[in-house]
Amino acid sequence: MALKPGDSFPSDVVFQYIPWSEEKGDITACGIPINYNASKEWADKKVVLFSVPGAFTPTCSINHVPGYIQNLPQLKEKGVQVVAVIASNDPFVMSAWGKANNVKNDDILFLTDPDARFSTTLGWANAGRTGRFAIVIDHGKVTYAQIETEKGAVKVSGADAILANL
Repeated sequence: MALKPGDSFPSDVVFQYIPWSEEKGDITACGIPINYNASKEWADKKVVLFSVPGAFTPTCSINHVPGYIQNLPQLKEKGVQVVAVIASNDPFVMSAWGKANNVKNDDILFLTDPDARFSTTLGWANAGRTGRFAIVIDHGKVTYAQIETEKGAVKVSGADAILANL
């Protein structure tokens, strides 16, 4: 069931990730994946969660993630405390993708949606991969939730669309 404004963010959302650290900051360094209880971590925060079909893919790497990296200061100015991207890739790939984009200190969380479980519960997965969508959560309540319906488009899930709706 898709999320819509006014809905509560589900209470059982757990992703996986490898926290960024200086000693593991090199792209070839591996950390240890841990669970990230998004429901708990985000309960009292303003969060932008966006999803991509796959790390290192052209649209995701050229048109989607860079917009969030460039607009991170503006998102923070609008009260966003956490920006996170999910894909169904494993935590090692997501960690490397964050490093390849020079994202440090978990400024943007590169999270794994294992087997696209979360995306599937929303009906926003395709063939076992996460769809391209964005959700804004404000202290546990969804204020924005849109999925891209056009292949390769970044219209309703990009940083510009989010900034216009904060």
